[in-house]
Amino acid sequence: MTEQLTITDIGHRGDGVADTPGGAIYVPYTLPGEVVTVDKVAGHPDRRHLVHIDRPSHERVPAVCKHFGQCGGCALQHWSLAEYHLWKRSLVVEALANAGLIAPVDEVIIDAHGQGRRRAVLHARRGTHDVLEVGFTAPRAHHIVAIDSCPILAPGLNGAIKAAWAIAEILKPAQKPLDIQVTATDSGMDVDVRGSGSLNAAMTTALAKLVEAHKLARLTRHGELVAQRGQPMLTVGRAQVPLPPGSFLQATALGEDTLAKLVMEHVGKAKRVADLFAGIGTFALRLAEKARVTAADSEAGAVKALERGAQMTSGLKPVEAVARDLFRRPYLPMEMKGFDAVVFDPPRQGAEAQARELAKSNVKTIVGVSCDATTFARDANILIAGGYKLARVTAVDQFRWSHHVEMVGKFEK
Repeated sequence: MTEQLTITDIGHRGDGVADTPGGAIYVPYTLPGEVVTVDKVAGHPDRRHLVHIDRPSHERVPAVCKHFGQCGGCALQHWSLAEYHLWKRSLVVEALANAGLIAPVDEVIIDAHGQGRRRAVLHARRGTHDVLEVGFTAPRAHHIVAIDSCPILAPGLNGAIKAAWAIAEILKPAQKPLDIQVTATDSGMDVDVRGSGSLNAAMTTALAKLVEAHKLARLTRHGELVAQRGQPMLTVGRAQVPLPPGSFLQATALGEDTLAKLVMEHVGKAKRVADLFAGIGTFALRLAEKARVTAADSEAGAVKALERGAQMTSGLKPVEAVARDLFRRPYLPMEMKGFDAVVFDPPRQGAEAQARELAKSNVKTIVGVSCDATTFARDANILIAGGYKLARVTAVDQFRWSHHVEMVGKFEK
């Protein structure tokens, strides 16, 4: 049974929100001010399917992708960029305010989409009637939406979808889907496949031929080498870093550059810097152009790559690369003596244990980078309780048309 609703707001995950006597109702792909006809979603009393837009918003724009609405990769292609950016900045402001922080957030969010996403995880599985499907998962569902193009991918991933289809044809996934992670590197596309099970000789031979046919730099399975045409390399500042299989990178090249510039600006003239959750050296290798750096991360492969990148680059200050689980073994205040600044860029769950130790330290400047406003706010409160002042927060959008937002905060003591 359908009903008509008026959308009043956009929720934190990008859905339109209608205020009703029974509470908030969430309707994907709608905008504030729109009157819409909707249908119930089984098992979700606070959600509705969009049936028809009866009165569209003047902020509505045509989606750029033919798969929008079926593919779960984007939530907001139907919204004008200006209004979308205002909303995205508000996510940071509201998350901080909800945590009791009145923080100086820059007035304008930085658009760091650039040329698009340089890494993507495609999924492959045999669907209904034993038909192979390769693409992204549907919104809030487990089935895969088959795609043949994606407008948010960077030019370096041209051919990624065709390569993923070809890999899936060889590996023939059944009920359990394949995850095919493709990363654009300076040497070509780097592909890591997970969920395939063991490979027989015929599969290995076919995959090796595929690497040549699709001009992939490397193909690995669960990080183990299958075939390689050349070492995948990535430029980080002045350094060239050999990438480990499936390694984490910032979503866009411009996003990485933007975050790094903010970090460098906040660190200022610091002579000795700790970079915690350093990954392959996104910040550490740039910081080393002017400061001694201690870089730590739990991923041994990333730390080794960072170390090799530093060793192969002339003119850098000394870089100490440390493999260390900062969730279980955070740096203690005694270990942070002598550092002028500390940078931390944890995964989405934040850095609560490390923040508690940082709060006890006397480091003058701390720079926090985060892709989750809620955990950033939690960690910020810990630092503030320890005597730090949150001097500035900048929102950065490298996840266009999604609800994800990056932020950089400067803390001073």
